[in-house]
Amino acid sequence: MSPSTLPLQGLRILTAEQYGAGPYGSMLLADLGAEVIKIEHPRDGGDVSRATGPFLLGDDPAHPDSTFFQTFNRNKKSLTLELKSPRGREVFRRLVAGCDAVMNNLRGDQPAKLGLTYDALADVKPSIVCVHLSAYGRDNERANWPGYDYLMQAECGYLHLTGEPDGPPTRMGLSMVDFMTGTTTAMALLAGVLGATRGGRGCDIDISLFDVALTQLSYPASWLLNAGYEVQRLPRSAHPTTVPCQLVRTADGWMFVMCMTPKFWKALCEGLDRTAWLADARFATPDTRREHRESLTVLLDEAFGAQPTRHWMERFAGRLPVAPVLDLPQALANPYVQRVGMVRPLPHPAAPDLRMLASPVRLNGERLPGRGCSALGDDTDDILLRAGYSEDERARLREEGVT
Repeated sequence: MSPSTLPLQGLRILTAEQYGAGPYGSMLLADLGAEVIKIEHPRDGGDVSRATGPFLLGDDPAHPDSTFFQTFNRNKKSLTLELKSPRGREVFRRLVAGCDAVMNNLRGDQPAKLGLTYDALADVKPSIVCVHLSAYGRDNERANWPGYDYLMQAECGYLHLTGEPDGPPTRMGLSMVDFMTGTTTAMALLAGVLGATRGGRGCDIDISLFDVALTQLSYPASWLLNAGYEVQRLPRSAHPTTVPCQLVRTADGWMFVMCMTPKFWKALCEGLDRTAWLADARFATPDTRREHRESLTVLLDEAFGAQPTRHWMERFAGRLPVAPVLDLPQALANPYVQRVGMVRPLPHPAAPDLRMLASPVRLNGERLPGRGCSALGDDTDDILLRAGYSEDERARLREEGVT
């Protein structure tokens, strides 16, 4: 698939970002063809995640890199630029003139100081869209607070909702608030650019980790706000109201079973050769199944425990929503993962056999292409050349430590 055929080809984004949420969001845009130019500090090693171990790529301190960094920065270019210097800000403003959006995931009090806001850039390009991803936003008492995914999970109730009822508060196993916020940011940026294309005027767009985390409370929040009903943790990671929708034991491990509709409840009973359950008054309706959740769990363990997980996966394939509970090595070695092409090579100068997860997006049936992010500052000269800087000017910027 040629990059020129990708839907966002021609969209140009400058991004001051590091670590997880922001880079994840801009990577989604780069995958779809946007030219994402990652601004990195010329002397501090760039994005801090370039040095995030334990699996570093290469040993050249002038070009730090890691598998962690490449996980979130596929298909991007790297521009070294000192945004805190007056000369660096001049260069930045000149680059903005040729871009559609400016994005950052800095602390909420930083964008205004660095001139990354619409007010600061509208005179350069009235249609520029300025997107700010922060921990808590830019206009409240927490604007200068640093913040991370796990903190949002703690304060927004996720730890209370996750795990077994008698266990300690438990976070989700992955940084899903980062990923949800990055995805929200990518969507909002595209909406802003579309609006600017139609109306000619850009804007500021703000997304915070906290707001996105709280929004994802979704229907449990609606239930509490309007009916006073508080969702609690249930054994077996069960759904708060639908039964059975939970973990069950098999002869060799665990499965997750989801009977979200009457049709699936019938398929479960028939597949387990337990059609008598269909006539059992305890399990006749969703409400009665919820009332007798514990009794049903015992019966489910007895039935599923008679055979290994593979047997039940084959038995229910396509008839009932079920999944095996796999550990990380098993999840990545899953033959289905290989068949759908979700693990792809991402060759790297220091690791020719580097493999990464692919983009989840397909275009006309094909996975989106992927290449590793450029080495620190590798694209600086080309980007400045395209912005009209002469060879002598580029050399002076390097000598002054601006790039």
